[in-house]
Amino acid sequence: MSQTNSITDVIDQSEHRGALSRLASHQTFWVFMAALLACLALSMLTDTFASERNLFNVSRNFAFVGIIALGMTAVIASGGIDLSVGSTVVLSAMTVAVLMSSGMPIWVGIPAALLVSVGVGLVNGALIAYAGMPPFVVTLGMLSVARSLAMVLSNNKMIYEFGPDHAVLLGLGGGSTFGLPNPLIVLAALAVLTGFLFKWTRWGQHIFAMGGNEQAAKLTGIAVRQLKVSVYVFSAVTAGLTGILEVGWLGGVTTNLGQAMELSVIAAAVIGGANLAGGVGTAFGAVVGALLIEVIRNSLILLGISTFWQGAFVGSFIVIAVAFDRFRNARSSD
Repeated sequence: MSQTNSITDVIDQSEHRGALSRLASHQTFWVFMAALLACLALSMLTDTFASERNLFNVSRNFAFVGIIALGMTAVIASGGIDLSVGSTVVLSAMTVAVLMSSGMPIWVGIPAALLVSVGVGLVNGALIAYAGMPPFVVTLGMLSVARSLAMVLSNNKMIYEFGPDHAVLLGLGGGSTFGLPNPLIVLAALAVLTGFLFKWTRWGQHIFAMGGNEQAAKLTGIAVRQLKVSVYVFSAVTAGLTGILEVGWLGGVTTNLGQAMELSVIAAAVIGGANLAGGVGTAFGAVVGALLIEVIRNSLILLGISTFWQGAFVGSFIVIAVAFDRFRNARSSD
């Protein structure tokens, strides 16, 4: 009897070590631990990080990056890249702002902004999938085009009055529900939906198959072109949704909204485990990556370090994340 119990204990311990080993092999786990340790350190080093107001601000701010990072993760997992998300943010924001300032209700402004975002994604996707143009070139061009359209739409002026539904828009982006910022609730819902799509639907499975080996995906009958278009539409819609929420939070919009946001979003996706070579990425990783970036940004402010260092930290984390992924792949192939 004792021998049987001993064997059972050995098996349980082996399975436990195996589970821990699998968990530790995931980049997302280490990123999550880094974010958690950073939060604990800041709570001890400063009096303000763990305050209710600061935590509210951190959770709201990282939600904006996290929402777009979900779309960017889908793009990167498919083997592409989207450099136009920051400009899509401002174009969407300006669309809802211009329409509502002219007296249109919010239920007209928000769908119009999302439709404009879908248009951006369709153009990106069509040029990449059907014209065979490189994603880097197409989305870099759209970065300039979309921001230019936002300037034309607003005559390059700040808009801060949103008509009869002004308070509703401000509450949507800047308000809270059950003490949680509304953008964070949107992020949580979208993350759950994206995670479900990635893991349990053909769309998600085909994205990772295409990103892993596009030629093989074609041979298995996957409609690669249509799939590429859908991925860029999804990325643009997440950026458009963020633009709407940011208008409500800021209470106004200028044409520099979303500028250089691409770096933070790509960083969040890559730090969260998305492989720039394609075929790898998770919704949870995108959220955790966005959280780590916001904690870094917030820590620079609270510790009195110049925010000019933010780009250096974010860029370094991208390099470290990619290097870690390369090292892990090299070890697994040996």
